Amino acid sequence: MKEDFLQFIWKNKLFQSDSLWTNEGESVRIENPGRHNTNAGPDFFDARIKIGDTLWAGNIEIHLKASDWNRHGHESDPAYRNTILHVVAVLDALVHNDLGSAIPTLVIKWPEWIAHNYEMLIKSHDWIGCASVLYQIDPFRIRFFLNGLAIERLTQKIESITKVLAETKQNWSETFYCMVARCFGLKENAQPFEMVARSLPQSVLSHHQDSLFQLEALLFGQAGLLGEELFGDDYYLDLRKEYRFLALKYGLKPIDGYLWKFMRMHPSNFPTLRIAQFASLIFRSRNLFSTVVEASDLDEIKNIFTLTASPYWDDHYSFNKLSAFKKKVFGDEVFRLVLINVVVPFFFLYGDNQNKLILKDKALAILELLPAEKNRWINRWAESGVVASNALESQALLQLQKNYCEPRRCLNCTIGHKLILHEPV
Repeated sequence: MKEDFLQFIWKNKLFQSDSLWTNEGESVRIENPGRHNTNAGPDFFDARIKIGDTLWAGNIEIHLKASDWNRHGHESDPAYRNTILHVVAVLDALVHNDLGSAIPTLVIKWPEWIAHNYEMLIKSHDWIGCASVLYQIDPFRIRFFLNGLAIERLTQKIESITKVLAETKQNWSETFYCMVARCFGLKENAQPFEMVARSLPQSVLSHHQDSLFQLEALLFGQAGLLGEELFGDDYYLDLRKEYRFLALKYGLKPIDGYLWKFMRMHPSNFPTLRIAQFASLIFRSRNLFSTVVEASDLDEIKNIFTLTASPYWDDHYSFNKLSAFKKKVFGDEVFRLVLINVVVPFFFLYGDNQNKLILKDKALAILELLPAEKNRWINRWAESGVVASNALESQALLQLQKNYCEPRRCLNCTIGHKLILHEPV
């Protein structure tokens, strides 16, 4: 049994309340269990408890054993001075606050089947704790829960964007450019791609908007991929020559080329190819952020990201190495990642900032229009009976698995809550 289980019992008033008495024999009546505090300090704030004939207002601290009060150092911590009741499962000590005043202690009990349900979820060896009993939950309730999880996941993406926005001094266009660049790098090369974008502001690129060759020279050069090799094909050597001129002109310093990962990657995801496609995106979009925000629908956004790398890459995946001829188009899967991880949260955040509800609605509409993602987690949910019908729901399921199921936070999960309170017939 864990302490958070006792907090769950207290918060939901699941304890046997027909006869509650403190360790000193005074009756206890719970008027309000208080507000659950998930930060430092007492477990519940602003509770109202009637002890004997006196109605108290203050904080509640919960432990498995009463002796945990001293073990955690609360007897000398002023933050616990206003504790009006100490709630425990086992009374094995008497406790005092930092002023030496005794803290009334209440031992609570609960139906055994609640503890059994909780232990079953926590100790399950299934891929998620509730896999074998998920069928007990009304599918409509699961769908309703998924909507909230999708917003929760979207909020987390927005938080990461907000940090970059602060670093760019609220420059929406520059922040969007950096975050799109990061997404082009996929998981393996996200960091170096963002480093390139941050070292090469749009103001520099805008001076060469009409030359795809110069944009490639700037991006590949800043990426540290135009090294000091004496030999190479003409295109590689021309790019290097152009970059040296531009780097001197703008005082540019490249990142280290060794940061890029090529090993065990499919050639279509090589950073060289992604940089070439990113150059094509900049070439085709005068103001990337404004162009995307002003797009009328998903098809128009997709048209912005319908990219093909320059002709050199038709028979190359990396510099100076010929390959079979193939046009290097920007794939649907990467476009989906850009939509989900950058465009949608940007629409939501910018819409909130500019008080434009239409942008926030557009963000959620995009997720509902996109097909569900395909990966092992979404497949496992489908095998367990929960099939995502669109990207909003697949994002929600990923949030559920990562933030609730994997760490076994069943007590904080709506589904887990229902299963724990599922009384046996």
